[in-house]
Amino acid sequence: MPTQFKGLSAFPITPADPKGRVDTAAVEKLVGRLAAAKVDSIGLLGSTGTYAYLSRAERRRALDAALPVAGDVPVLVGVGALRTDEAVKLAQDAKAAGAAAGLLAAVSYTPLTEDEVYEHFVTVQRESGLPLCIYDNPGTTHFRFTPELVRRLSRHEGIVGVKSPSPEAPGGTAHLAALRAVVPEGFPLGYSGDWNVTEVLIAGGDAWFSVMGGLFPHTALALTRAAQGGDATEARALNARLEPLWALFRELSSLRVMYAAAGILGLTQAEPPRPILPLGESARARVAETLKALNLS
Repeated sequence: MPTQFKGLSAFPITPADPKGRVDTAAVEKLVGRLAAAKVDSIGLLGSTGTYAYLSRAERRRALDAALPVAGDVPVLVGVGALRTDEAVKLAQDAKAAGAAAGLLAAVSYTPLTEDEVYEHFVTVQRESGLPLCIYDNPGTTHFRFTPELVRRLSRHEGIVGVKSPSPEAPGGTAHLAALRAVVPEGFPLGYSGDWNVTEVLIAGGDAWFSVMGGLFPHTALALTRAAQGGDATEARALNARLEPLWALFRELSSLRVMYAAAGILGLTQAEPPRPILPLGESARARVAETLKALNLS
């Protein structure tokens, strides 16, 4: 199994100025921390990395900043775009920069059919030569990958994994079993959705694509290792301890909380891209209090 699709894949924010110019020094700092923590992979330009708000040129600048400091840690790169030809170019950029794989979401304005999404993925992979991970993110794209569509794509050489949102327990175990039944043996099945991921990792999910891990890799690694190492009691205890953070994620969005947390930690003072507004003073104070109480690392 490719190492980038097992264990902890940590997803940092992509600091940029109000005009959308990436702060490469901040990207290097964030990615360097993850590499030093020895995460299993780094998810650059994911949804937490606000890929949809950045131009192709700025995405490439982020790549060029991140890849050298990632060292031996595989980097997965978001290559989603509305148009297939644009996604091809983004995937070509990621391959040229040395990315291990691309994360491709079914980004759309007009709702897409399963056949359209299938052709989109096959074309991007074939024309770029970059291995692709299916990025199922229905909360953003309003398209959900069915087990049948995952089955079709998993048979295509170059489609090498899937990133699914973690359903609330006990739905995660059933979702994992449904996908396992249709994909080739060894095809990696990973999950996002930090506050629901523990049970699906315990059930055998291959990877945690983690928002929290983008700033607090050691804490995320501890939970991942416990869950995947068979210590369900420890994994559940660690997850329960993190409930104050999960509550903030659910209420305020993980993206806004991570931008606030990065500022509180002194890693960057960048704000989310407009029209997303940064947290107000009261909410930011709650984030600071939660981080202090949890003593994350």
